[in-house]
Amino acid sequence: PPQKKKKFFPASSNNNNNNNSDNLLRGGNWHGNSDLAELEAEHHEITKVKNISKIIMGKYTVEAWYYSPFPHPYNQLDSLYICEYCLKYMRKPKFYLKHCSGECPHRCPPGQEIYRENNISVYELDGKDHRVYCQNLCLLAKLFLDHKTLYYDVDPFYFYVITEVDEEGAHIVGYFSKEKVSAEEYNLACILTFPQYQKCGYGKFIISLSYELSKREGKPGSPEKPLSDLGKISYRSYWTHVLLTLFAEQKGDENIQIKDISLMTGIKTEDIISTLQSLNMIRFWKGQHVVFVMQDFLKKYMSEQKRKKKKLRLCDGKYLSWVPHAERKKGGGGSSSGGSD
Repeated sequence: PPQKKKKFFPASSNNNNNNNSDNLLRGGNWHGNSDLAELEAEHHEITKVKNISKIIMGKYTVEAWYYSPFPHPYNQLDSLYICEYCLKYMRKPKFYLKHCSGECPHRCPPGQEIYRENNISVYELDGKDHRVYCQNLCLLAKLFLDHKTLYYDVDPFYFYVITEVDEEGAHIVGYFSKEKVSAEEYNLACILTFPQYQKCGYGKFIISLSYELSKREGKPGSPEKPLSDLGKISYRSYWTHVLLTLFAEQKGDENIQIKDISLMTGIKTEDIISTLQSLNMIRFWKGQHVVFVMQDFLKKYMSEQKRKKKKLRLCDGKYLSWVPHAERKKGGGGSSSGGSD
């Protein structure tokens, strides 16, 4: 479609899409009596080659990176057209243009807006209440994530969708998902910044948002393990920044415990300790382990941060309008369509 500004708006339900989704959710042709290793090998062969070359979403054409299990007939295409507001996916440009030029009434994700700072807005969605949108989001995200396995079973998760807002609407930038109940106290299950918005600082913003929620809950959290190599780098960088900034603000005579740092930052104690160890800031003194902070090192780090032209984009808690789910009654919600020709 022509690269001029278009007003996009989400769509009516498609029963064929929903049936295909249900089949995949139930396992499709996977039967209990089959040899598991053989099935896994077959699945690996099917999924190691990407099945969609590119997506057209809003004003962007984006090359896909990986396989994603979109249902037939959307799963073997050169181009897949996706509404950036409702995430409905379409095969043909004429249906896409018709949808975006008036069929879709939406200008933002469903769910509740919980954060607004300048042109950044974040929406919280319950996977159970907005099932189809969240399923579509997972299918879309899988095009850019190698090891993602969650596609259709979205009910146990909350989704937090980050958007950039202009006069046309709220354009999806990225998201993270979070288990409603996590025995391991994970505060993030999956994270993605879409390629067209990468290198803009949104990764750190999303990570910091997950920790702002943890602080509001009064329960320090940690990302789901194992982390990818890129995930380890991103989180270690974030943890380092938060801890060194906190230390720089403390007075030298304050006696602060690791558990206090954990409650102040929302970061779990094991992640704090591993980060401090990587910075060589854990020392053994008078029979116990202590945090050893060198003021020269701190001053150098903070000075470098101030000189950087590109400042870290982090979530600011004063713009967050969110109450932990344990402290509120859940409201109802709805969902809309999946795909269209």
